[in-house]
Amino acid sequence: MHPPTTKQNFPALTGIRAAGAMAVFFVHLPFDTGRKIVIDVMPFFFVLSGFLIVYLYYNDEAVKQANFKKYIVNRFARIYPVYFLLITVAIICNHNFNLWYIIKNYTLINGLFANNTARAIQPSWSITTEECFYLAAPFLMYLIRRFNAFTAFLFGVLLLSIALVISTFSFSFYHGYRFIFAISFPGHFFEFFCGMMLALTVLKKKNNIVYTATNYTALGITGIILSIGILVITNNMNDAERPVSFFLVNNLLLPIPIAVFYYGLITEKSLAATVLSIPLMQWLGKASYAFYLLHSIIIDFVGKPFIEILFKNHYNFYVLTIFAATELIAVAIYYWYEHPLNSWIRKRFR
Repeated sequence: MHPPTTKQNFPALTGIRAAGAMAVFFVHLPFDTGRKIVIDVMPFFFVLSGFLIVYLYYNDEAVKQANFKKYIVNRFARIYPVYFLLITVAIICNHNFNLWYIIKNYTLINGLFANNTARAIQPSWSITTEECFYLAAPFLMYLIRRFNAFTAFLFGVLLLSIALVISTFSFSFYHGYRFIFAISFPGHFFEFFCGMMLALTVLKKKNNIVYTATNYTALGITGIILSIGILVITNNMNDAERPVSFFLVNNLLLPIPIAVFYYGLITEKSLAATVLSIPLMQWLGKASYAFYLLHSIIIDFVGKPFIEILFKNHYNFYVLTIFAATELIAVAIYYWYEHPLNSWIRKRFR
């Protein structure tokens, strides 16, 4: 046995953020290997968000008493300063100063519409999905405290049902069932819910003991490999018009072994937890949010027009160069902008 893990400090999960952001980068700028395999890593992020929000706030007295000032300030400080900076850069680079376009991007409602051109930063749709979860989370935690977890799950089913009805209408808001399951919060609800259940499980533990066994870690990894394997074998990952079978596996099956894997990282001493907890992964994990938003800007407006031509027959070195440059810029943004501003906002408006 090892010393208890300090609450709110799970270094392996910070490492997950780094690994997930890297995976997104290499999906958008893959190596030239002769075959492209697209893996959707968003379930890893959504399960993690569900876990962290419930773990941090489920027993928070202010949230219990419907005093959401601290909760809102913390979420704003975490998300918006970096988003504001990089969405401004993206809008300038896109040369699109249409008023409705600007409003949708600065207010984070761009991820509610099926039109991809509405997003100055294409991956920013997931930030909208996260924000929708942040808005719903206090009520979901209330339902769990007042009734039970199944009631919160039923609320998610209700949201999904309403979203699917709206998706049949002709306007771009929540249009089409693929949009609902690929982009929207209701379509990804179960991923967040699995993270919430993981948090409740961890909170019930008397103390956070790290065990030497790796049963949950191995079980989670096995389930993840099998789930992704199904998608790769059926070629659903590479299908732009993803069928219902993709969403059944990606949105409903995959989150379960991900939650099991995270439980293993939290409670067990394993090689995976050790690697994800090394200092490099902690630095990159802290900068992962900036990296996630920044990478498409660097690829589209710096790499492709100016850098790629310099590498000619060395495309994979070009990919590595853009990756390294994006990581360095993201780390600089975190330490010189994101973290100081985050801390100032929390102190100023606490």
